[in-house]
Formats: sequence, C-alpha cells, structure tokens
Amino acid sequence: MAEFFASRWIGDFLFAFGALFAIINPYGLAFIFLDRTMGLSDSERARVALRVALYAFAVMLGSLFVGSQVLKIFGISMPALRIAGGLVVAAAGWSMLHAAPTAPGAHATSSDNFAIVQRMAFFPLTIPLTTGPGTIATAIAIGTHRPDDLDGLFTSSIVSLLVAIAMAAIIYHAYAKSSVMARIFGEEGTSVVTRLSAFLLLCVGVQIMLTGVTELARSILDSIK
Repeated sequence: MAEFFASRWIGDFLFAFGALFAIINPYGLAFIFLDRTMGLSDSERARVALRVALYAFAVMLGSLFVGSQVLKIFGISMPALRIAGGLVVAAAGWSMLHAAPTAPGAHATSSDNFAIVQRMAFFPLTIPLTTGPGTIATAIAIGTHRPDDLDGLFTSSIVSLLVAIAMAAIIYHAYAKSSVMARIFGEEGTSVVTRLSAFLLLCVGVQIMLTGVTELARSILDSIK
C-alpha cells in the first residue's frame, strides 16, 4: 500500500510539474524579467523576483484548486480567458521586440525605479508574463482530474501544493539570477536572447489566442448542430 501511494505521488507530481514547467518556462522568461527590471540592483531585483514568485504561487494554487469555480462565478469561458490573455502576452512580446536597445548604464538604480517595478510585480510580471492564461488553463485542467475517493483526493491535493511550491521556487531562482545569466551570455548574447525571447513570447501569445478562437468556434459549431 505504501509503495502504491509513493508511486502515485511521484507520478502525479512529475506529470503536473512537467506540464507547468513547460508552459511557464521560467529560465526562458528570466531574460524578459531582466529587461523589465533593468533599472534595479541585484538585491532589488531579487526582492521583486520573490514577490513575483509568491504571486505566481497564489495564482497556481488558486487555479489548481478553485480555478474552474472562479471562472464560472464571473461567467468567463476558457476560450475568452485564452483570447484575452493571449492578446496581452502578444502585445508585451511585440512591444519588447520593437523596443529601442538600451545603452549600458542608461538605467540608474533608484528607489523610484524600484517602486515602479514593484507595482508591476503582479501585472504584468506575474500575470500574464509568468503565470498567464496558458498556465491557468493547464492548472485548471490538472485540478479537474482529481479522484473522488478520499485517499486519492488527499494525495492529489498534497501533490498540487508541492508542485506549486516547487514551481514558485524555480521562478524565484530563475528571476533572481537573471543578471548572473546575462553576465554569462555577455551584453551581445543577452541582447540576442532577449530579442529571441520576446519573439517567442509574441508567438506564444498568438498561439494562445488561436487556441481560444478555435475552441470558441468549435463550441459555436457544436451548439448549432
């Protein structure tokens, strides 16, 4: 019995963790986070990273446990969530892709910059850039497949909590160490990776919108039939 529950815990954890890690891609987003926090010192950036990680933890946990119920309360369909969230993600990627290059030292570390970035921690740094509609939809899908039996429900709930904690820790590590990764890549390499990340973010936003439009069109066709 103990071996059964252990294998079930591991399997459920790896499945949920792998799905969320792939959709969030925190180390890929680290360069975008660095670009948005360019005017901060490493310690200030780490503090913002911690705040984003805590917000992301709350979003993931809420989506895993009550995400579908919240959407029902506000009358928001999953296609609408994907279309709106994908639009915001695509817009962020587009603006970053066409932003003028920043000269070294152009941003001075200041308390004003830190206050501004802190206000951006939830939107847009957490939602939609880190835990956007794709993450929310994935977490909701994982949460809706919980077993009905008491033991299975308990195991699934604990696994969901551990997955959210693990992903939040990885988000914090990736974002807090983004400047270290930038120094490893160098100025030119960081610029290339940032532009590439912005382009991929644009593509992800468009793909999320297309998925939402496809789901919406399919639901309309099904209702007509």
